[in-house]
Amino acid sequence: MSTIQQNLQDVRSRIDAAAQSCARIPEDVTLLAVSKTKPVEAIAEAIAAGQRAFGENYVQEGVDKIQYFAQRPEGAGLEWHFIGPLQSNKSKLVAEHFAWCHTLDRQRIAQRLNDQRPAEMPPLNVLIQINISDEQSKSGIVISELPMLAAAVATLPNLTLRGLMAIPAPESDYQRQLAVFGQMNDAFQALKQRYPQVDTLSIGMTDDMPAAIVAGSTMVRIGTAIFGARDYSASTNK
Repeated sequence: MSTIQQNLQDVRSRIDAAAQSCARIPEDVTLLAVSKTKPVEAIAEAIAAGQRAFGENYVQEGVDKIQYFAQRPEGAGLEWHFIGPLQSNKSKLVAEHFAWCHTLDRQRIAQRLNDQRPAEMPPLNVLIQINISDEQSKSGIVISELPMLAAAVATLPNLTLRGLMAIPAPESDYQRQLAVFGQMNDAFQALKQRYPQVDTLSIGMTDDMPAAIVAGSTMVRIGTAIFGARDYSASTNK
């Protein structure tokens, strides 16, 4: 068994345990493997171990991987998520290649993604990013701005608003993790009441995944625990 295969099994076991601890169904939590800076060989190992959904932070690096696997039999049925900050000059590549964008935080970017989504592709699934810890270094909107942005996104025919994403400030205390994620779940539940297609709360990474799942996460973004530490010098970083 490869290291990545074993790591995936371990992560899935942790998801199962966290879900069962709060009487949730483990299958209700999607595992998104964060493959940024990782070579296609590592992704191929994860695919061989049954992983189908991958998250990329850098647009060009992600597009290169999408195109690589599109030409290979093991690439059939993969789901690619863009999870990094999105600049206007890169929106066209995201619109043309990815199935999901987790980091929507401006109406202007939403309009660009809508206008640039190819007609032959299904609508782009989008999550609105919330800056839940109010960090100046992080992207995202404050919760009070959510109703206005959600209403604007909901009018765009080539986008489907699926929910919310957040990257809280690092916090080692479980109870404080739970409190922050609880705020996200409150906003998520309110959004679901308004927009019935909303079904995704993308919170939780390697260090805070159990608290995120207990708080209601439906998608966890896990990189290090699957692929190991990242070597950013090898990334195209675009």
